[in-house]
Amino acid sequence: MNEDKELKVSNEMGIFERYLTVWVVLCIIIGVMIGKWIPIIPQTLSQFEYAKVSIPVAILIWLMIYPMMLKIDFSSIVQATKKSKGLTVTCVTNWLIKPFTMYLIAAFFLKVVFKAWIVPDLADEYLAGAVLLGAAPCTAMVFVWSHLTKGDSAYTLVQVAVNDLILLFAFTPLVAFLLGVSNVKVPYDTLSLSVVLFVIIPLVGGYLSRKYIIKHKGVEYFENIFLKKFNNTTIVGLLLTLIIIFSFQGEIILNNPFHIVLIAIPLIIQTFLIFFIAYFWARAWKLKHNIAAPAGMIGASNFFELAVAVAISLFGLKSGAALATVVGVLVEVPVMLTLVKIANRTKHWFKDV
Repeated sequence: MNEDKELKVSNEMGIFERYLTVWVVLCIIIGVMIGKWIPIIPQTLSQFEYAKVSIPVAILIWLMIYPMMLKIDFSSIVQATKKSKGLTVTCVTNWLIKPFTMYLIAAFFLKVVFKAWIVPDLADEYLAGAVLLGAAPCTAMVFVWSHLTKGDSAYTLVQVAVNDLILLFAFTPLVAFLLGVSNVKVPYDTLSLSVVLFVIIPLVGGYLSRKYIIKHKGVEYFENIFLKKFNNTTIVGLLLTLIIIFSFQGEIILNNPFHIVLIAIPLIIQTFLIFFIAYFWARAWKLKHNIAAPAGMIGASNFFELAVAVAISLFGLKSGAALATVVGVLVEVPVMLTLVKIANRTKHWFKDV
């Protein structure tokens, strides 16, 4: 009887994970519908916000990341810092390639290919939003993508930490240079709070939990029982986060369907391009798959909380720039899940490294 029950649960888990993209799309639709027809929900949730960071979303992201932090053997972090090739791939792709390819691709499509449908002033605003996304590589969500590709958790943490440090200094001059805007004001409270909530708190929580459980229950209990309690936490947290995020943006998305498609095209092309630049570079340098996959993911995805906050502060809540950053959120998860599948299916490319 118990064996049948366990088999049933296993099958349900398989179906759940196998059709993750479907659940993601459904959650996006649910979120948009809530934002349009039950606006009291996002209006209430938006009151729990500090420095333009949604506290409910922050809690859910924390729930997504905490189980991954539990799996990190913190003694391996020092060793991860010595693997310079992976960090080189991450840093060069994120900061010397990505912002400029984003500008070129977005400018080509929004100002040349789509000029018949987008007036010049609006195209400039959309381009600004795209650049803000391109200059803000992912931090928190990369832990999710790394987890789904069985990436090296300790190395992913090091990649994120280095990325955050560079972000503090490079974001403003990059945006100012690419957009020719001299009065770029980075909301450092948003940036700092995001790093604390999305990296430091789950990191400390994971470290203390791991240390306490192993000390009192042993390694075998920790690995075979305690960790398994969190098997679904990351995915459930991701789906609930999407519902909340898109409930905030539901009306904006429904009011601009055609332009959303036009904005999405260069953003999707850019995402695939950056992933494959880092991924193939890692393969050429003979890096392991559990380092190559997160290296590609961190540049392909975006720190959308920061991009949205800066777009609103520079151009206004109802600006084209703000809409473009929202479209970045809209396309990111389905596209990143596609890249996760590509990474998992091409794992054999790295068998000989």
